[in-house]
Amino acid sequence: MTKTSSEKITVLLNWKATPYHLPLFLASKLGFFTDQDISVAILEPNDPSDVTEIIGSGKIDLGLKAMIHTIAGKARGYPIKSIGTLLDEPFTGVIHPSHKSGITADFKSLRGKKIGYVGEFGKVQLDHLARQYGMGEDEYQAVRVGMNVTDAIQRGEIDAGIGIENVQQVELEEWSVQQGRSRNDIQMLRIDELAELGCCCFCSILYIGNEDFINNNPEKVEKFMRAIKQATDYMIANPAIAYQKYVEMKPHLDTDIQRKIFQRSFRYFSRDLQNVERDWNKVTNYCKQLGIVDAEFAQNQTNDFLTWKLNEQGLGGGVEPATVETGVVEGGCKSCQHASISQPKIFA
Repeated sequence: MTKTSSEKITVLLNWKATPYHLPLFLASKLGFFTDQDISVAILEPNDPSDVTEIIGSGKIDLGLKAMIHTIAGKARGYPIKSIGTLLDEPFTGVIHPSHKSGITADFKSLRGKKIGYVGEFGKVQLDHLARQYGMGEDEYQAVRVGMNVTDAIQRGEIDAGIGIENVQQVELEEWSVQQGRSRNDIQMLRIDELAELGCCCFCSILYIGNEDFINNNPEKVEKFMRAIKQATDYMIANPAIAYQKYVEMKPHLDTDIQRKIFQRSFRYFSRDLQNVERDWNKVTNYCKQLGIVDAEFAQNQTNDFLTWKLNEQGLGGGVEPATVETGVVEGGCKSCQHASISQPKIFA
């Protein structure tokens, strides 16, 4: 079948291609998009902070973004909406090397420290927590480091930085071992616990889209999500094979540390891709606390394009931060087609 321009979809990642982007690339690699009669161009941003604006402007059709940024983008006037979930609730917090940071489990130990954050809402979160714990904004130094939190900590430019358990924490744990220290030297003050949220779903990674594109092309959006679901199912059943196919497209991910990031991320992949109402309610309320949205904010999410049976509560809501054996990491069974995988536990 000859493709026409009307069948093309552009998709913008939330960051450079990382291990947790596997379902998107696998859908392309295995022809699942083609099977749905759509042509998908996957693009990487020069600056992750621009993603919501670019998609909101209509220059790009679909993309990926964390839940809190998706809500904030809508509140700022960008017409964006979540059409599904890629990654459920990776634990997010202030990560630091405890041997030299002087930081403890007490948030007040951040006094006098340089704390790195990715974008403007990281600063909003830090300031909100500081007020909650009786600290002034001038009692610590917030440093915007973008997506370079790991490098900034390694270079000693900051004492700690906001990151996620399945990426920056993995990178820093491996760096700690290379320095002759224990992985346990890398610690995290989890923001969901500090803010008493009951979850950390504000950093769930979502499939989002421009609202005009979604409204004008519902069949294309549904086809896109069907292909993504097919790729996700393949990955869950065959993680080692799926990862090998991914690195054929992205050779820079064929390293031990990137494989460990995939293995750590595996537990967080949404199995049914749904926007979990419970999590959206919690994050919307958190955004109201932060002053990001007003009391009348209407959630910009839908499950209308997910045509399969959805889990009653989704597999989000607080999965344990345990490593699941995937056969992807050296020493595991790379040749296994079916890794032994237990399901995440769900917290109420």
